[in-house]
Amino acid sequence: MKIVQNTSNFSDKEKTYVTIGTFDGVHFGHQKIIEKLIIEAKKAGKKSVVLTFFPHPRMVLQKDVSLELINTIDERAALLEKTGLDYLIIHPFSKAFSRMTALEFVRDILVNQLNISKLIIGYDHHFGKNREGNITQLTEYSHLYDFKVEEILAQDIDDVSVSSTKIRRALAVGKLKTANTYLGYNFMLNGTVINGKKLGGKIGFPTANIDIKETYKLIPKTGVYIVKSTIDKKIVFGMMNIGSRPTVNGNHQTIEVHFFDFNQNLYDQNLTVELIYFLRDEEKFDSVETLVQQLKKDELTARDYLKNNC
Repeated sequence: MKIVQNTSNFSDKEKTYVTIGTFDGVHFGHQKIIEKLIIEAKKAGKKSVVLTFFPHPRMVLQKDVSLELINTIDERAALLEKTGLDYLIIHPFSKAFSRMTALEFVRDILVNQLNISKLIIGYDHHFGKNREGNITQLTEYSHLYDFKVEEILAQDIDDVSVSSTKIRRALAVGKLKTANTYLGYNFMLNGTVINGKKLGGKIGFPTANIDIKETYKLIPKTGVYIVKSTIDKKIVFGMMNIGSRPTVNGNHQTIEVHFFDFNQNLYDQNLTVELIYFLRDEEKFDSVETLVQQLKKDELTARDYLKNNC
């Protein structure tokens, strides 16, 4: 898969099959649309193209709204690369771009820049200035500019309506199983391992402290999770705490991972952590000793879960 920044940099002269969207989460519903796009493009001998936008339109048009995204743009690209796409085009979304009419978008971008042969879109897709573009207009423009349009109906994607909003809500309340089912993969956090206060090591539970630089990345509900990472091509399991460490009077949120049967310096490394299971809420214990007792129970529970499920 080739990643192209800005539609103006797309230079392939072959005809394309295109789908459009922000695709936050690259969830089960998104995957169905992309799978259909790739299959149909290959059958027709065309290039498959996903056109996505960054920043997310709501981050630009509704700056007073604090929108947290399921994926960083790099995570989104990595997930899309696994699908077998020919091209991912990441177009910068701006207020000026948002004022482009539906006709201008179709003519100037889809037709003139992307050389479109067919557009495959999800149910109830809107685009262009004030979201004026819809399936009716697209059909009219397709006749004018000689390309095909196919709308995938909601019931053709899944019996349960999957949406990025539902996934965000599930993660916010600790319904990790629901979120992962909708996603079709384990929700992940990606960041750099930084120095912490090393309190975990002192109590027998050394942790890797994860720093996530993308402030728009959704951080799920505080609490303890069973997780896994791939380190040096080996899968390592562990448990992760998201929270402020109230037992030791912490005053800011941290993300700390304790890996099982693992002893390796991870400082400054980039680490991807997959969240497998939500164990419990974060608690404030009466003492550090009580906290250690609970962590030992958590580890036993986690190991038992992994033995039976992974």
